[in-house]
Amino acid sequence: MDTKNIDRRSFLRAGAASVAAVTLAGCSTSQEKKEIADFSQEALGEVPTDGMVYRAPESLGGDKVSLLGYGCMRWPWAPDDNGEKKTLDQEEINALVDYAIEHGVNYFDTAPKYLKGLSEEATGIALARHPRESYYLATKLSNYAKDDTLQEGKDMLMRSLKRLQTTYIDYMLCHNIASAASFKKRFIDNGLLEWLMQQREKGVIRHLGFSFHGDQEGWDLLMEYHEKVHWDFVQIQMNYVDWEHPSEEQVIAKNLFNDLAQRNIPVIIMEPLLGGGLSKLPDFLAQKLMERKPSSSIASWAFRFCGSFPQVLTVLSGMTYLDHLQDNLRTYNRFEALSEDEFKLLDEVAKIYSSYPTIPCTNCTYCMPCPYGLDIPGIFAHYNKCVNEGMVVSSKADPEYRKARRAFLVGYDRAVPSVRQANHCITCALCMTKCPQKINIPKRMGEIDAFVEKLKQGLEL
Repeated sequence: MDTKNIDRRSFLRAGAASVAAVTLAGCSTSQEKKEIADFSQEALGEVPTDGMVYRAPESLGGDKVSLLGYGCMRWPWAPDDNGEKKTLDQEEINALVDYAIEHGVNYFDTAPKYLKGLSEEATGIALARHPRESYYLATKLSNYAKDDTLQEGKDMLMRSLKRLQTTYIDYMLCHNIASAASFKKRFIDNGLLEWLMQQREKGVIRHLGFSFHGDQEGWDLLMEYHEKVHWDFVQIQMNYVDWEHPSEEQVIAKNLFNDLAQRNIPVIIMEPLLGGGLSKLPDFLAQKLMERKPSSSIASWAFRFCGSFPQVLTVLSGMTYLDHLQDNLRTYNRFEALSEDEFKLLDEVAKIYSSYPTIPCTNCTYCMPCPYGLDIPGIFAHYNKCVNEGMVVSSKADPEYRKARRAFLVGYDRAVPSVRQANHCITCALCMTKCPQKINIPKRMGEIDAFVEKLKQGLEL
């Protein structure tokens, strides 16, 4: 169905209803629900269409890229009668793409592995309804799952072109580089990187880069290859927490960014909200930002942080709902960079936030599917949500124990079906080989399961 002319009011109502529905699962406080409701009403207003910021580095040959990029890893699903997520909501995806392009967004980022392999096709259907020269298309060589031969790499690119309904890729990424050994095995030893460079010469690929989730050794090797490959751009995880206060598993984003800036390599930002966590700060941290800018969303601070660096080409956001898209459009239309005082404020927030016992999961779903049926991202999302809302206490003596106990257990059953909860983990550790955040998932599952059992039995924590 062509939804380019879909009734806008119907689409807005659907988007707002979807966001409201999200708050029903888990352990949202009444205050949080009020804030979300107020924000949804604000999002229904007009959004500027003529003020998008564009970045145009000379090294990219005239490309003029919108500072807000659309990450296509979180397109909305169309659940069946049993609630199973088997197909994407193409009608709503079309409407989101139309709205984004209408308001100045021209960069769309997808990958063969996103959304159970459905993202590229859905993205291609939505974008094919617009002139090819009106947008830039990014996808990836996601050959990290099983078959990393040269032929599979070639076939993967050909499949991507077909699904995306195009003859060329504007921005091609070697996907999810996790270590020096992985990079060598997946792209050097099999000759795949050399072949990708040839495709760049032919114009099948316009710009070649990589997305990084690795360690310092892996980064150093990739930078060594810059002299040979000439990376046209690089995609890194960057936000105001990872900038200087990342989890133990992550490389400090500031170091990666400065290295790229010195080499004059344009930077694409992923995870500006740290898996959504920086849009749902604990109340006392959110209050610090709201006092400074009462009319701005909490998420807008994270996007302003990333956009304040001139070397950033675009900032990716996986905007599932229209409310998310509209808020980000407000941020990057007539963009206002952070002041020195605001940088200091965010650093203060980051220091406190990084001390919270949350799990650094970004809901990328690379760990899925779990062979034993666990909803790994869902479990972590519920736990982190409750930590941020003060619903994870350390002792039965805590005056909030009864309230927190009920909120955690009831919310857990609502958010994650019992057959997919942490107690079903057998510690096979297959998920650990896929996690870009390097989380010890089996260990974390054991800790959460033990915590849940103590809550159920009313034992001392």
